Amino acid sequence: MTALGVRIVQKVSSTRVFARVAPHVVPALDRAVHRLTRGKVLLSAQLLPGVILTATGAKSGQPRRTPLACMPEEGGSWILIGSNFGRTGHPAWTGNLLVHPDAEISWKGEDIPVTAHLLEGEERGAAWKAALAFWPPYATYQARVEREIRLFRIVRR
Repeated sequence: MTALGVRIVQKVSSTRVFARVAPHVVPALDRAVHRLTRGKVLLSAQLLPGVILTATGAKSGQPRRTPLACMPEEGGSWILIGSNFGRTGHPAWTGNLLVHPDAEISWKGEDIPVTAHLLEGEERGAAWKAALAFWPPYATYQARVEREIRLFRIVRR
């Protein structure tokens, strides 16, 4: 995608309309394409890197699969950003990881067991700064909500 295309997508993804519609459309499309391509393609990953997170439900105890944008880090870890498209509440997957930090991701067709760590303090601050450089609309999402957007670092088990 061209630089202009990325800027247009960033602008659109910062709107309240996108925040209302995207949570219902983007994950469903991602799950369907991921399933059809046997884990090799995520539509949203054409713009941002993405994973399918399989975490244990905090209340149900059942596996929950969620397509997520991620920020890969040097050394083989990833940052997951609980922006929830700038909506009021924390996304359910963040609550699941708080209760059950051992999870699995599908990354470029590979299933990888991981452990999630909620970032706080200076560690969160550094990751948040990197996330804003990576995808500037996160600043709009944070400005729209009173909660602090949760950031998790996931590492291979």
